Amino acid sequence: MEKNNLYIHNSKDLTIKKSDPLSKFLNILVHISAAITFCVLIFLIGYILVNGVPNLSADLFSIHYNSTNVSLLPATFNTLVIIVISLAIAVPIGIFSAIFLVEYAKKGDKTVALIRLMTETLSGIPSIIYGLFGMIFFVTTLRMGYSILAGSLTLSIMILPLIIRTTQEALKAVPDSLREGSFGLGAGKLRTISKVVLPSCLPAILSGVILAIGRIVGESAALIFTAGSVADFPNDLFSPGRTLAVHMYAISTEGFHMDKAYATAVVLLVIVLFINFVSTKIAKNLENGGTN
Repeated sequence: MEKNNLYIHNSKDLTIKKSDPLSKFLNILVHISAAITFCVLIFLIGYILVNGVPNLSADLFSIHYNSTNVSLLPATFNTLVIIVISLAIAVPIGIFSAIFLVEYAKKGDKTVALIRLMTETLSGIPSIIYGLFGMIFFVTTLRMGYSILAGSLTLSIMILPLIIRTTQEALKAVPDSLREGSFGLGAGKLRTISKVVLPSCLPAILSGVILAIGRIVGESAALIFTAGSVADFPNDLFSPGRTLAVHMYAISTEGFHMDKAYATAVVLLVIVLFINFVSTKIAKNLENGGTN
């Protein structure tokens, strides 16, 4: 009888909360915000496609760049190279740093708190500051010159806080019962992390890598100061080169090829969507144990 009265009382409270004017207002506000976000996304994608798709042509994918065809093929190649190098540097360092902070560091350690503060501070620094640092340190001090390698090293520093932060949250989300069960079966600390903890949070870590790729692809300010804006294929990692974002910025500021700039934006959008699709598919397969 008491349980029934308690159920009726909770049902009345729930009904009152649903009919509360503030709750209704917040519910409407949430739906409006979601609708605005969706509409803005659709508008941006539609605007780019409408203005860019008609301007796509075979000349845009010519092997060699010149002032007539404004080929984006070299910039596409440079973008993919910089993505690979930046991730190859930042991902291992970021993951190992996060493992140390979550799994090995003592709770309440002032050094760990300082590292976390520095990581959060680095994530809020404008990209132009990273570009100036890369120009002074990599380009000038280390004498790399304007090069693909200098740009990649600068971007790896830029995305490092993002990877560390997302990996930390992914590791914290793994239940302690999994670690305790592994320890109970006789596994050591390193084996528990490599065989139990990391496989459980790989999809979340991959999500952070996807965000890092998005930042690399869309970055232009830092690369102008480090990788340069030469519109050609690089001879090696010490050669200058422009990415798609820098390419789009360069031809749009010239004012002579705005139609090609919109077409470049379409290609950039397709590349980002493709990378996100493939990464999401891989994350789902990892989450499902590779059965799909």
